[in-house]
Amino acid sequence: MNLDEILEEAIKADASDVHLICDNKPMLRIARDLVPIDGSQILTPEDMSEMYDYLVKGNVDKDEIFNTTRKLDMSYEYKEIRLRVNISLSDDIPLFTLRLIKNELPPYESLGVPDIVRRMTYQPQGLILVTGKTNSGKTTTLNALINYINENQNKKILTLENPVEYKHHSKKSLIVQKEIGKGRDSLNFSDGVKNSLREDCDILVIGEIRDKMTMEAAIEMAESGHLVIGTLHTKSCAETIDRMINFYEISDQASVKYLLSSLLKLVVSQRLLKGKDGKLVLVPEVMVVDNIVAGNIRKDRLSVSEIEDAIQSNADKGSIGLINSLAELFVADKITLDQAKEQIEEKNLEILNRTIMQLKIKRDRH
Repeated sequence: MNLDEILEEAIKADASDVHLICDNKPMLRIARDLVPIDGSQILTPEDMSEMYDYLVKGNVDKDEIFNTTRKLDMSYEYKEIRLRVNISLSDDIPLFTLRLIKNELPPYESLGVPDIVRRMTYQPQGLILVTGKTNSGKTTTLNALINYINENQNKKILTLENPVEYKHHSKKSLIVQKEIGKGRDSLNFSDGVKNSLREDCDILVIGEIRDKMTMEAAIEMAESGHLVIGTLHTKSCAETIDRMINFYEISDQASVKYLLSSLLKLVVSQRLLKGKDGKLVLVPEVMVVDNIVAGNIRKDRLSVSEIEDAIQSNADKGSIGLINSLAELFVADKITLDQAKEQIEEKNLEILNRTIMQLKIKRDRH
């Protein structure tokens, strides 16, 4: 089984991912659908073992990480196309998930990310978070933001990533990219964040905030006068706040809420849906942290519905509710009504219908 041939097929088909699993044909993910490669053979245990050797190339560090943790994240390059590779085990046989990273970053304007997110990068300090589930385009948004800052602002940008996906080159800004992991540039995210305090950067980008130590270091960095942009694995803006507070013991939560209410500037939560034309459509929810949202964060009991209400009613500050985003995409004929309904709780269906009606009336007037 020739991995290069599989990658050629993936590039030709504009696939986002390649799945190589024993006893299956190589599969490509194309606009959310899984498609087998035409004419390919079923993968054998020998194929899987050969692919492991081919990708790891006898690297002792990588081999040790895989054998001790039973998984490995690495980057790989094929014909100037970077791949994010995850190797894990099933039935004690390696399996591979390869994410193709496009060399050309799409221009920020083409992503469908609201303009307020770009404008917020001019903040001198604070915390900006890009959140969403797996495969919701967080990395693309994050890198498009870095690229925008790089082209328009004179800053030192330091990124911490695992692995480094897009390679940036300094333009108007100075860019330093560090890969996280054993045998890489920094052992873990929290070490990398702590060291960045001594590296005189203006903007710190954290590829993923997944534990309390990284969260603490990010808050310290924002407190000391830096702009910190990070990603979190959550499905809504309100859930993001909840998740950050729950990193901490109950006795520490009041002081953390106070810090977050003053340091957090904006949260964008995104989802990707397959549009009517077969292409992926971004559904953004944006929370600009103003006095009302900050007040909600500081409350003894965090109410997700109160935060959602604050987002809905805060459109003049740049906040965008999930229901609004879905209604606009439906009225613009990009997604179906069923798709919009699937993304929200049943109790909000009436608000969705009302919002759609209002948008249609507004459109007809114009």
